Amino acid sequence: MSTIPACLQCAMENTYPDGENYVCPDCAHEWPMAAAASADDPDERVVKDANGNALADGDAVVLIKDLKVKGSSITLKMGTKVKSIRLVGGDHEVDCKMDAGNFMLKAAYLKKV
Repeated sequence: MSTIPACLQCAMENTYPDGENYVCPDCAHEWPMAAAASADDPDERVVKDANGNALADGDAVVLIKDLKVKGSSITLKMGTKVKSIRLVGGDHEVDCKMDAGNFMLKAAYLKKV
């Protein structure tokens, strides 16, 4: 079985490496080998907190600033500790439960404990 991926544009399998790129002779599409390696396994995305530490499912984090909840009068206060986070895809990478309810938060506003 070949380790060279099929073309991302036309899905033909007769691609070949050329320098640092893969090339499809059928549709003339070229793409970098590094992009193909990261696209092969989307589960290996790395979510980092405000300090650059990698987060994982089950970690405990602390809010680094007050966050107003859209459509509500609730404000999540700075320093609030959140236990057992869950990483999800999308713009808001962290799913968590707090006393005020369930929230989806951006990792940029969190610090790993």
